[in-house]
This record gives sequence, C-alpha cells and structure tokens, in this order.
Amino acid sequence: MTVQAKSRCAGILGLGAYVPPTIRTNADLEQSIDTTDEWIISRTGIRERRIADPDGATSELAFAAGATALLDAEIDALDLDLIMVATCTPDHPGSFPSTASIVQARLGAKNAAAFDLGAVCAGFSYALHVASNLIVSGANNRILVIGAEMLSRIVDWNDRNTAVLFGDGAGAAVVGLVPAGGYLGGILGADGNGGPLLAVPSGGSRSPSDASALCQNGSKIHQNGKEVYKFAVSVMGQAALQAVESVGLTANDIDCFIPHQANIRIIAKAAERMGLPMEKVFVNLDKYGNTSAASIPIALDEAYRSGRLKPNDLVVLVGFGAGLTWGANVIRWTKAVPH
Repeated sequence: MTVQAKSRCAGILGLGAYVPPTIRTNADLEQSIDTTDEWIISRTGIRERRIADPDGATSELAFAAGATALLDAEIDALDLDLIMVATCTPDHPGSFPSTASIVQARLGAKNAAAFDLGAVCAGFSYALHVASNLIVSGANNRILVIGAEMLSRIVDWNDRNTAVLFGDGAGAAVVGLVPAGGYLGGILGADGNGGPLLAVPSGGSRSPSDASALCQNGSKIHQNGKEVYKFAVSVMGQAALQAVESVGLTANDIDCFIPHQANIRIIAKAAERMGLPMEKVFVNLDKYGNTSAASIPIALDEAYRSGRLKPNDLVVLVGFGAGLTWGANVIRWTKAVPH
C-alpha cells in the first residue's frame, strides 16, 4: 500500500507546554495515605506530579501552553481559524462556557471559532486528528489544539488507587499547512460498554451533584484499575499498529513513539507488542504522572525541545482513556530542531 499524495498537507507548526510549579512527590503522599514511594514506582513508574494552585483554572494552563505554541510557530493569535481544547476538567460544568472560548478571549484570537472536545485521555489524539483533517479538507488553515487538565480537582486524595496517578498540566500544538509530510493519518475508536470502568459518577444530567453525591465522593474519579489496565494493554499497541499500517508503513519505520503517559508497565507492553525497543519510546510520566488529555502534548513538546525529534522522523502518538476511547496519530515530522 502506498500513501496517496495530498494537495494540502497538515503539520505541526509550533508546540508549547505548561505545568504548575508545585510538585507533589510520592513521599508527600506517604504522609496522607497508605502507600509508599517504592509501591507507586514499581506499579506505575510515577515519582512525582504537578499540582495547580487552589484558585487556578484549566483555562489558565491552556492559555500558557497555547501562547507558547503560537510563539514557537511565529503566528499571531489573530491568524487562528479555530481553537480546540481537549479536556475533562473544564472551567465550568458542561463546558458552559467552553474552556476554549475562555482561552480564545485571553489570547485575543477574535477570528477563531472555539470549542471543547471530550475524549478524556485520548482527547489530544482525537483533536489532532480532527484538526489535521479540517486543514487537509480546506475548511481551516491554522488551528490551535490544546490538551489541558486540572485533575487535582477531581481526585479523591484519600483513595490510594487513584491519588497516586494524576497530575495537572497542558500542552498545545499549532496545526497548519506544510509543503509535504506532516500528518499522514490516524485512527479513532471507542467502546461505550466500558464507560463505567473509569468515570466521575456525579455532576451531569444522569446524576446531578447534591449533598448525597458529595458524601459518596461522586464528583471524584472512580476507576476499576484492573479492568482499565487490561483494556489499555490490549488497545494501545494495537491502535498504534493499525494507524501505522493504515498509511502503508510498519512499526519498523517508527523513529519515536509517544504514548499516553499513564503507566510504565502499559507503555512497555505496547512497545513490546509493536516490536519497538524502549530507546524509541518517549517517557516522562515519572515527572508528571497521568495528565489525561495533556499527557501526549506535554511529552511531544518535551521530545521536540530536547532534540529528540528531527525532520523526516516518523512519530506515532497513541492515547487511551475513559469512554472507553482510543486514538493514534502518524506524523512525518517537519519542524527543525529548536535552537
């Protein structure tokens, strides 16, 4: 199979990321819940995570990452056609108003449409796929895609099964026209039957927040860790392989694999399934934990700024999350190594 040439090619023009300065280490968690640094590292690979200020909001993280991405792309906010924010922790319930609209106003991107996208940890993969196809179709020319989360707001810090996993942060990409290469393709998927395995039970129309829900921590993350792990191990490597094969390539062509940063064991299993050495896999979850939709763009930005990504490299992104959802993206890298 050969990749069909496109009259318009979409690629990443600029990247940015932001994480709050406050660090909460495993040793800090040892003081409040029944866990140990050794237990957390051995089971997850996480050593610390970033926590936003109590009076902050997701839009503030998104704005910081987005502004940096615009600077990196050397593009003015007025030149944006669209802003998408992938998040499960919007500033307001039901994204009403959307976090993307708040970011649009703060950036001064008055010519851009704006909306939030909800696919949880797979959110950035979904948004990047949508943005790239909008550009290839001719509907848009420059789109700011942001993954931003403030998961510290919805974590039960007394639940050792979830408190050790999550952190706050944001990552962003400016997607626009490139002469060749760029976004080659991707796949998206979902299995709604697995929705109850990872959810925030209260706060929506099914179960509005009330005193009873608060007493039961209904507004916090509830997870069936064993089943989510099984799902993730099954889907992550498979989705990445399907995406690569869909554009006529194989795992042997991959130069850098950037997976959702949820658990080091899941990442290692995915790499093993794909036949990839860990040297080709970018991992930074030890510093940030699981930042949901922000995890892939934060890792992508770090890989780019560290010089890990070079022009013509084949870069594969893959995310999975609540829903259950998954998505994978295949990119022929076009940006030069930053100075």
